[in-house]
Amino acid sequence: MVIDRGFHEVSGTDIPGILDEAARQGVAVFTLSTAGQTDKETFFGAVRETLPLDPPLGTSRMVWDALSDSVWGGLHKLKSPRVVIIWPDARPVAGAEGDFWIALDILRDVAESLAEARCTSERPTQVSVYIAPAPTGGETAPTEG
Repeated sequence: MVIDRGFHEVSGTDIPGILDEAARQGVAVFTLSTAGQTDKETFFGAVRETLPLDPPLGTSRMVWDALSDSVWGGLHKLKSPRVVIIWPDARPVAGAEGDFWIALDILRDVAESLAEARCTSERPTQVSVYIAPAPTGGETAPTEG
């Protein structure tokens, strides 16, 4: 398995291989868990609990631009050349679809901009974001055999 920089949608069955390869390569991994919910509050909570943030976000502050800046700053401050973010239970939820697409845009933008030397004072970070849509309705999650 190759861990590629950028934003990737994968099957939930691919996640163990990504985790194994990241461990083999010594790459830091952050796993966002939203339990299949993708409303703004749930996403912000998952990010606060999982990702390094700089500046930190208070619990009452839920501004998308502030979240984006904080995630970017936190990952850049790690001074790690490579990082993997996995969101294994991502899917739009009725009534919060807009929040889901904004969250994906933020993750995509952070991955792209941290890879640019000119945006990072010549210290880029290769961010690999893997999202695996959570099963919906009548679907069942894959089981291990």
